[in-house]
Amino acid sequence: MNVAEAVGRGLVAHGVGHVFGVVGSGNFHVTNAMIAAGARFVAAAHEGGAASMADGYARVSGRLAALSVHQGPGITNALTGIVEAAKSRTPLVVLAPEAASPRSNFFIDLPGIAAAIGAGYRRVSADRVASDVAEVCRSALDGAGQTVVLGLPLDVQAQPAGDRPSATDDDVAVVPVPAAIDALVDALVAARRPVFIAGRGATRAAAAARTELSALAERTGALLAVSAAARGLFAGDPWYLDVSGGFATPLTAELIPQADLVVAWGSTLNMWTTRHGRLIAAGTAVAQVDLNPAAIGINRKVDIAVCGEVTAVARACSAEFARRGAPASRGWRSPELGARIAAEGRWRAVPFRDETGGGRIDPRTLSIALDDLLPAERTVVIDSGNFMGYPSMFLGVPDAAGFCFTQAYQSIGLGLASALGAAIARPDRLTVAALGDGGFLMSVAELTTAVRLGVPLVIVVYNDAAYGAEVHHFGPDGHPLGTVTFPDEDLAAIGRGFGCAGVTVRAPGDLAAVKDWLARRDRPIVVDAKVVSSHASWWLEEAFRGH
Repeated sequence: MNVAEAVGRGLVAHGVGHVFGVVGSGNFHVTNAMIAAGARFVAAAHEGGAASMADGYARVSGRLAALSVHQGPGITNALTGIVEAAKSRTPLVVLAPEAASPRSNFFIDLPGIAAAIGAGYRRVSADRVASDVAEVCRSALDGAGQTVVLGLPLDVQAQPAGDRPSATDDDVAVVPVPAAIDALVDALVAARRPVFIAGRGATRAAAAARTELSALAERTGALLAVSAAARGLFAGDPWYLDVSGGFATPLTAELIPQADLVVAWGSTLNMWTTRHGRLIAAGTAVAQVDLNPAAIGINRKVDIAVCGEVTAVARACSAEFARRGAPASRGWRSPELGARIAAEGRWRAVPFRDETGGGRIDPRTLSIALDDLLPAERTVVIDSGNFMGYPSMFLGVPDAAGFCFTQAYQSIGLGLASALGAAIARPDRLTVAALGDGGFLMSVAELTTAVRLGVPLVIVVYNDAAYGAEVHHFGPDGHPLGTVTFPDEDLAAIGRGFGCAGVTVRAPGDLAAVKDWLARRDRPIVVDAKVVSSHASWWLEEAFRGH
């Protein structure tokens, strides 16, 4: 067996069941070896799309995925999607063929690139293939998750493979420091208005995290909130405030500053989650629980630091409460507050003036109508842009796996391919890709992939014929906007040209065509929604203008 075959078979043996990519000479043999060993290969139209598909698949499925690309330009074409995955700590192995000679047209500094983007890196060696593959998979699946680049030198791939397969390492539970648990429990006992904010780190084992955090919150009377990346984690809980930060409802933005203790569970409390720090009042005690010690205190000073896995720490806290015989507290979980959360705790319950008219639909009206129309069992994937708050906050999701938020790198154009990966991961749910027109056109080639795979994907384009964030950021200051505004394209016709269904929406009644499509779901559908764009979305105004 040569090295390329051994790598492919080894990855499948370690649980990689799906590989996404574009095949060229450098990754031909390793990809075919994975297929022969039982993995499913999903071909993309472009390496950038393949990277985002692999990222979306791994996020939604919770399983290790692989990306396979050509040497040189295959890597650089995929780089933005790989950066998004690395910053999101997605468990992903990037199969990266390497041209060994600096004189080759394909030569790039692959270890340097991996280091620059925060990804792991390991170069396979012919005499330790099995060990290299095992180490890469272990690194990708460590508690916090990691994107790892596996360098496959072209001259090494054809060599005979040495090394015997090694058994996979069992997961090692991180045991929290007892003194830190004591300090956190002391703070929870003393708190009268605690709030839990769960982040991406709590979604690694989402079902278990929800169970343990909900139980601890019930015991302490804490209200529950999430960062945007963890939306849906507490869906259905009557004390769930939804997203903290720029997407927060008026009620959530009112309540969190009243907390006397904020506990961040797998959240770094970045500027988006805290509205540049303003959501956490001066004098509020802050605790942070994170598996990665480097993440603790990275964005703000914390009073209590606990290094450990979220579920294990929450379980240890509950056990310490039981050991102490501490009575349960209602905190601020009063019937009156419960009624307010039920009535005001979701954006669609917040009154607004519908601005639909003149051939354009209000994005809030559009999103609410879609929320009512689409099945509850759904996966919502969000691209980046001015529009993104509307589908993020008005489209409900059933759980944390039902929401895929591609914002760690804040690149537009990743949402469509990420949605394809999510749809492959959860074919039992309807996948909804929410895109801006700029991001849609950047990634439009992957419509061929969606049609070829027969994925019943709903692609909703919030079309304002512009890069909306730039228009609303620079426009109020009188800057010329010709570089960021465009002709109003017929995106539904473009979708039909690729073989999708296509519908243009200018008013709620136009969504009847989407209802008809839902009855058959025979191919992807592109919904070209001509949205009102007379002002910035609320979250963008808050982020850029501070109000």
